[in-house]
This record gives sequence, C-alpha cells and structure tokens, in this order.
Amino acid sequence: MADPFAELRYMDKGVYWNEEKITEDPWTALRKRLRQYPLQMLPDVPPFRGGAVGYVGYELNQTLEVLPPAHQDEFDLPSLWVHFYDVVTVYDHERKTATIYSSGYPENVSSKRQVKAQERTAWWAEKLTEAASLQNRSFATSQAPHWSSNFSRESYIHAVDRIREWIAAGDIFQANFSQRFTAELPEDFDAVAFYQHSRKINAAPFGAYFQYPGLTIASVSPERFLRLSGRTIEARPIKGTRPRHAERLQDAELAAELQASRKDRSENTMIVDLLRNDLSKVCIPGSVAVPVLCGLESYASVHHLVSIVQGELKPGLHAVDVVKSAFPGGSITGAPKKRAMEIIQELEGIPRHVYCGCLGFWGFDGQMDTNIAIRTILIKGGKAWFQTGGGIVYLSDGAEEYQESLDKAARIFTAFQP
Repeated sequence: MADPFAELRYMDKGVYWNEEKITEDPWTALRKRLRQYPLQMLPDVPPFRGGAVGYVGYELNQTLEVLPPAHQDEFDLPSLWVHFYDVVTVYDHERKTATIYSSGYPENVSSKRQVKAQERTAWWAEKLTEAASLQNRSFATSQAPHWSSNFSRESYIHAVDRIREWIAAGDIFQANFSQRFTAELPEDFDAVAFYQHSRKINAAPFGAYFQYPGLTIASVSPERFLRLSGRTIEARPIKGTRPRHAERLQDAELAAELQASRKDRSENTMIVDLLRNDLSKVCIPGSVAVPVLCGLESYASVHHLVSIVQGELKPGLHAVDVVKSAFPGGSITGAPKKRAMEIIQELEGIPRHVYCGCLGFWGFDGQMDTNIAIRTILIKGGKAWFQTGGGIVYLSDGAEEYQESLDKAARIFTAFQP
C-alpha cells in the first residue's frame, strides 16, 4: 500500500476526515466512507485490493459502553486511525509473484477512474523498483533497551488477587490483565529492520507493520480478531498459554499439560461463549458455530489454546458492523465484558491505546481481516512500549500469571537485543 488518498481519525472525542472535523461517530464515519467507494467482489482474487487500513484502539470502547473516563498518558494517540488506499501490491509467496491493484479512487467517474487506475499502477510499479534495495535490512543497534514495567512482581500478584476477589463476589467470571513495558531507544534504532528481524524470531500469522507520522506499530500477533470473507465471519480467540522448550520431550509435555488444563480450557470456553453472543447480534439466526474448541497451536516461543467461531453476516450489514458488535475482543477483556473493562481500567491505571484493539483492513469490496493487537510494539518520541498479560479466572495463581506475562514478553525483549 502507498500514498493514501484520505485519512480518518478519532481523537479527543472528535472525528476528522482528513483535516475536517465531522459530526458523525467514528463507526458511522468509517462505514459511510467505505461505502462511497464500492468495488465489486470477485472470486479467486486476493482478499484486499484497496480500502481502509489502520487500527482501532482499545479506548474506542468508550463509544460503545458507559465507562469511567479513559486514562491519559504521555503517548497521545488517536483511538481510530485509518488511511484509504487506492493502490496495493499483493505478494504470493508460494507462487513467488507480485500483483499491483488500483481502484482509481477517489475518482468517481467510471472512465476517468479506469485511466487513473492505470496511471497509479504504473507509478507504483516504478516506485517498487526504486525501493528494492530497502528489502531485508540487517538489524543492528548500539545497545539493548532497558525495560521498566508499570507493575512490580508484588503489585501484579496483588492485582490478580483482587480480580479473584471480584470473581468470588460474583462481579465477573474472568478479566484480562496486563502490564506495560517501556524503554528508551538508541538514536540509531531502525524500526523497519527491527520488524523484519522480529518476524524471523516471532513468526506470527497476523503480524503487521504500520508507519504513521510520528508513530510506528510493529505487531507480531498470533491472534485473529475477526475476518469477513464473502458473508462468512470468523474469529480465532486465544486463551491458554505455555512456554516452548528446546527439548522435544519436555516441549510435548508442556503442550499436553496445556491441553489438559481445566483452568485454561474453562477460560477459553468462556470467551467462546462471549464471542458467540457478540456475533449473534450481526449473524443470521442459527448460523453461529464453533468448529474448533480449544485446539492446540504452537508458535516460536509459546503454545496456545485456540478456538474458531464462525457465523453468516445478516443481509444489509457491513464489515464495520461486525467489528463494532464484538469490540473490544472478549479474549482481551473478559466476561461479562463491561464489568471486566471497568476492572481493567481501575487496575491497570493507564490507557491501552493500540494494545488489545485491532489492526487490519476493510476492503472497498466488503472484505475484512483484523488481528487482536497483542505482541504489538509501539514506537513514538524515541520510546518503545508494549503490554503483555493474560486472562484471570478464580483458579488463577498470581505468581504463575506474572510468570506467564514475562514468558510472553521474553521473546519481544530478545528481538531488541543487538
């Protein structure tokens, strides 16, 4: 993607289309602008040929529920930030081919749009040739960052115990809780090279690299939030984690332990139930199903329990409606969702920003794919930060939850090493 023709932001309770403040709420604004640029859905083509790309930040939950005012911090970011693209390059790594697509938007006159699409395709092909030397940069930095957390081990365990008290009192069944790690970056830090390096260490199916003015997002997320393909919606919630082990036998034992864990399976099942309820708001009655419950998936540093929830979108609804129905994802909030979000806000004491929101695309043809923004590093003003945590249920142990949070962070720390 390159050279967006428009931008949509939600910041300080205002929606901005390019530099103009508009009166719509952010969800309506995004849906309306996407519908202004229709693109025919075609078989046997890539899932994204132009549309909006960006993030929905966790604090957009403030537009969906009555919650205490969001916390503020030094990182002042929009809660929604997407750009609209008319030219896209799609790489097929199996066939070793690349294809450039252009819709010709925002030109709306059909004949002129076709001419513009051809011109834009030729322009972008030339740019790609010029940029070939930027591929596969070598990551090197003068020093490793020094990371600090907003929680000590003791305060993290204490927060887990408080969540367990709320569960015992009947307030909630589960809440996702996290800590933030922050570090100053050396002046020679190369974010693109870092992301390329990080993808090698933390190969993940739903990673993304976004470069905004003054902000870089490098995500190695293993978790899909929601995809809309045709009229089929799919969610892939993750709950349940064990670290990988270099020895094959011990690694298999950890995977088997995870699969047999009553606590982890209970946690995953609760989130599946929450997602089924959320998707039922926008799906044809009776179409929501769970083809995979608590399946094992193994990544570079951890094993996960992953479920799959699917449903068929009701006629007349849009991909934006799908995200709105389930935002923020149940796997990174808890159940019941509203009370879990209140508890998260009270205990974490900071805004999550992009963390636990979603990154993804909304195509002009109605297709969509988004991740859950976990294992996601943000870089701004010479600082990097990210958050890790996990779902807390009554059977959770504070010390074990703290260690799980560190296990998830360890691979990210490693990626920053010189």
